[in-house]
Amino acid sequence: MHRQGKRTIIFDSAPSITGNASVVGSVEGEGPMCAEFDRVFDDDTLGEESYEKSESALQKEALTRALKKAGKTEESLDFIFAGDLLNQCSASTFGMRDTECSFLGMFGACSTMALTLASAAVFTESGAGIMSAAVTSSHFCTAERQFRMPLEYGGQRPQSAQRTVTGAGASIVSLHRSDCPSIEKAVFGRIVDMGIADANNMGAAMAPAAAGTIADFFEDTGCDLRDFDYIVTGDLGFIGSELLRELLLKDYSLDIGSRHLDCGKMIFHRERQDVHAGGSGCGCSASVLNSYFLNRLKKGEMEKILFVATGALMSPTTSLQGETIPSIAHLVELRRPDSVRTGGNNNA
Repeated sequence: MHRQGKRTIIFDSAPSITGNASVVGSVEGEGPMCAEFDRVFDDDTLGEESYEKSESALQKEALTRALKKAGKTEESLDFIFAGDLLNQCSASTFGMRDTECSFLGMFGACSTMALTLASAAVFTESGAGIMSAAVTSSHFCTAERQFRMPLEYGGQRPQSAQRTVTGAGASIVSLHRSDCPSIEKAVFGRIVDMGIADANNMGAAMAPAAAGTIADFFEDTGCDLRDFDYIVTGDLGFIGSELLRELLLKDYSLDIGSRHLDCGKMIFHRERQDVHAGGSGCGCSASVLNSYFLNRLKKGEMEKILFVATGALMSPTTSLQGETIPSIAHLVELRRPDSVRTGGNNNA
């Protein structure tokens, strides 16, 4: 691999995603993506005695299913890259504690799926490991308890708020295979803080970071927007997505227009479900990427996408101290399998 420009990493041999899976909770199963997920749990507790244990079980289920699709077992893995929203990445730690392979807990807030996926690709490309797993999760009830109020409190949320997704996604990253989607490039983002302190308006806090990472990628590579079917952001929701388009056009003269999709806008029915500005949480982009988008790349229905997961790097402590919300966005370029023919860019 080599670096191009200031921030973009080019994977010369293009590691492949040989297995992918996503599992979600009951509310997500009522949304427009319901048929895409590998499993929808009717009971968000998953039979566990706490919601924290439920989230760990979500991660374990997603990893198990991704490995099965790849035709591999846990013993085949060299590394697990995993993260969530909870303090000390506890959902990941307890979810992965029975595995025997090396574990790297990672925190990127809602950008964690792109962070773990890019990190797994770096390790594979460098020869540090032949096969790694990128796993990410969130749970509505654990996030509400940690970052806002107990559910029993019944506090009202403003229209700018987003609903944390109960879900998990897992990707198995291995050496290049012509019959699997490949990871072509990655950008590890920089922290951007525009002074927004409202934890109920995270889309606005994260949009500038997404704009910066996307602009850095196009400046580094010289790619054209028409090279990609879609630019897929993690969970900017309805407010953040609109801000992203405005920022890219105003500050960087990039008009992503109809090529932009956001997982936070896709996962719920806004009109039929009480989700306000859309979905959020680590499990939002993780579950949508590891179902809808990777499955369409596999079939050749899409040729190339940019997956840009966004994260608000706040904590309960900093929020209570009145701090602003630093944000970040990591980017991964994904391509259809070499062996799949395609009709070209859907938006060309």
